[in-house]
This record gives sequence, C-alpha cells and structure tokens, in this order.
Amino acid sequence: MTTETAHRAGSAGNADGVGAWAVLLPAERYEAERLVHHDTLELTGLTDVTRPGPGDQVAVLVDAPPRLVALGRVSTPSRRHREDPDDPQSPTEPAALVVAYTRRAFDEPVPADLLTLDGPVTALDPAAFRALADQLGPPPARRTWLVSLDLPIEAGTPAEAVRVFWSYVQELGPRELPAFVSPAGDELAMQAFVLGEQANQDPEEDD
Repeated sequence: MTTETAHRAGSAGNADGVGAWAVLLPAERYEAERLVHHDTLELTGLTDVTRPGPGDQVAVLVDAPPRLVALGRVSTPSRRHREDPDDPQSPTEPAALVVAYTRRAFDEPVPADLLTLDGPVTALDPAAFRALADQLGPPPARRTWLVSLDLPIEAGTPAEAVRVFWSYVQELGPRELPAFVSPAGDELAMQAFVLGEQANQDPEEDD
C-alpha cells in the first residue's frame, strides 16, 4: 500500500474526516524539542507523497524503542518556493510540514512498540492512533512555577553585568546552564535542571 493510498484509507475510517499519521523525530530534534518550548513542530525535506494534509492528526514519536512524545494536528503548510526564483521552470521545494502541538509527553514518553514505522512519516489507522493517544491519559494540572537562573558576573556596572549575563545565556543555553525551578510558594522544593532533566548541583552529595 502506498502512503497516498494509506492516507485515503485512514481518512475514510476516521470519524473526524481527517487522516492519522505518525511522525518520527530524529534523536537530535527530540532533544531540541525537550529543551525549549515550541507551539509547533516544523519538519522540512518531506515529499508531497508522504505529506499529511491540514487538519490531520499526528502522533509524534522517537525511535529505539518507539515512544510517543506528543500529539498534534497539521497546520496550513508554509508557502512553496522555487529553488531558483529567476528560473520559472526550476523545481519547487515542498512546503514545511507544520504540526501544532495539542498534547506533550516529552518528559514521560509512552511506549509504542506495536507500531510499525515505514520512515519519517507513516499513515496510521485511526483506531491505532486513538489507542495510542488514550495511553497518555489526561494532561497534568497546570500550576505556577518559579524558574530562575543565577550566574556570578564580573562587570563594571549593573547594565554591563546584565549584558554579559545574556551573552552567557545565549552562548551556553539549557545544555550547560542549570535552571532552578520550584512550585510557587514552596521554594524549599527547588530542583535544578540541565538538559531538560533533574541534575544534582550539590558536590557534597556526589562524594
């Protein structure tokens, strides 16, 4: 079954009248999505044959082993553009696949061992998509968190110190700088996170 045929079959069996797809994230892209919050996932380099349509449901997965890390819906793709704007006969580049996140589970992925993925984009049976999505359960209750980043900065003036601070933040980012987070009103529960995971910052506890 071709992907195009599978797309039509999936769409026909979905009560919402849209298709269901699995999108596989490369390991480095998964890490980037875990580190910084994004409202959408944008993927390039996909052909029209494998492209889900606007409104289609998407399960975002990572491999080895397959795990569900997010759900979303396909947004209207960005405009196509020609590789050579001066040559009207030059081939066009496919627009990016844009998925608007509706549910995230980057910190607690759900096993998806029963899925067989054909590549970066795979058409899913709507029932398989619903079964996979149901494993996520309800989203966690939202609450207010206090997040801070403390850096000792040597500078001649407060304004210079702030500029140097932001330079360090841009250069090192969440891969190297520890961010401290605690529930609002419970600062004693503060935890440090590096690379999106809790990290011990007390050297005495490592001894």
